[in-house]
Amino acid sequence: MAAGTTIVFTVPSLGSVRHDLATIDPWWVVAAVGLEIASCVSFLPLVGAFFDEIPGPLARRVGWIEEGSGALLPGGGVTSYALGGVFLHRAGMRTRRIVTRSGGVFWFTTAVNALVLLLGALLLLLRLAPGPTDFLRAGLPLVIVAPLTLAVAAVPRLLPHGNEQTRAHPWLVGLVDGVSDAWRAARHPSWRLLGAIGYLCFDMAVLFCLFRGLGYHVSCGVLIVAYLIGYVAAIIPVPGGIGVLEGGLAGALVLYGAPAATSAAAVLVYHAIAFWVPSLGGLGAWADLTLRHFAPKTPPFPEPPKDPPAMSGVR
Repeated sequence: MAAGTTIVFTVPSLGSVRHDLATIDPWWVVAAVGLEIASCVSFLPLVGAFFDEIPGPLARRVGWIEEGSGALLPGGGVTSYALGGVFLHRAGMRTRRIVTRSGGVFWFTTAVNALVLLLGALLLLLRLAPGPTDFLRAGLPLVIVAPLTLAVAAVPRLLPHGNEQTRAHPWLVGLVDGVSDAWRAARHPSWRLLGAIGYLCFDMAVLFCLFRGLGYHVSCGVLIVAYLIGYVAAIIPVPGGIGVLEGGLAGALVLYGAPAATSAAAVLVYHAIAFWVPSLGGLGAWADLTLRHFAPKTPPFPEPPKDPPAMSGVR
């Protein structure tokens, strides 16, 4: 993060980006930090909804650890769910159960992302929000994402557990179990599932605030589509997503009509916020679980040896 900011302030060709960063309204940055905290907090009840057999405080700490590792370590969601699974396993959960429920969280949040992306594309296509309306930028995401979403949602019916192909490929079992668990949660809705919407929408609102702080109004349609398309770059395994996330988000925003310098400045500040808030929260949760909940229990002082019992009748 520091390297990216250093480049911006030292390369003369990015003078306009430096100017935008220097003139950003700090109150909008404060609002953006608050919204990022709200995004992170929204994820915690969602974890509790899927891992309802463990105590709530443990589920919340695992949620923070998953968010922090997802922001900090390469691999994104895969790394975060794996690290969270370590603590769940230490708490007594079976590995198969952890994989199934983690898959449920992943596919449920993915489904929410896909539905929001479709909403953004429709806003552009129907001219309900300012932005490009051509097929390549507004219609193509709709054409690609809608069939993929339906195909993944139908996986439990297309590949049941008794299917020979499923038994031959163990990874298919994990896929079927994860999607089935997401369907299970959807069939038994609770307020905690709203965390998936808050987790995404509050994070997008962070970027919206930063554009406003730079004096530019980005439409909801452009923000939704560019944000979700740009985040695809985060699958590249780079620690912290440094460079790839900035490039993906800024490139997508420019593609959808946002000014290049303003987009670069907004994304740089956004990534700094989206990096530090979950990382610090995850670090605190990790320290709490490691040092308190899962620390080895040893007595502070060794117990003195007991005296041997007295034996009667011995001369």
